[in-house]
Amino acid sequence: QVQLVESGGGLVQAGGSLRLSCLASESIFNFSAMGWYRQAPGKQRELVAGITSGGSTNYAASVTGRFTISRDNAKSTFYLQMNSLKPEDTGVYYCYVVHRFIARDYWGQGTQVTVSS
Repeated sequence: QVQLVESGGGLVQAGGSLRLSCLASESIFNFSAMGWYRQAPGKQRELVAGITSGGSTNYAASVTGRFTISRDNAKSTFYLQMNSLKPEDTGVYYCYVVHRFIARDYWGQGTQVTVSS
């Protein structure tokens, strides 16, 4: 059972930055893909950013140019750097991984990001 622990959420003013972290309980080499989703109040969960084991990244159009996903293999951690935050970025952010050997995904517990105007 893979455990994912998120950190780094909080309250920030518009234009500010936050960095989310997702610490995995096993090596991220075991994952074929990793990334972040978010869910705003009253809305469906949406993909924010993803990264594959090969290093390919993809971003939601709304965050392209402002958010960056990265990983640190040695620390079994991946990150979401969020710059130029907007109130519409507010929501609960969830990290996820797709296990390459078990062929299923795992999710973190979520971390709240609130951007005030």
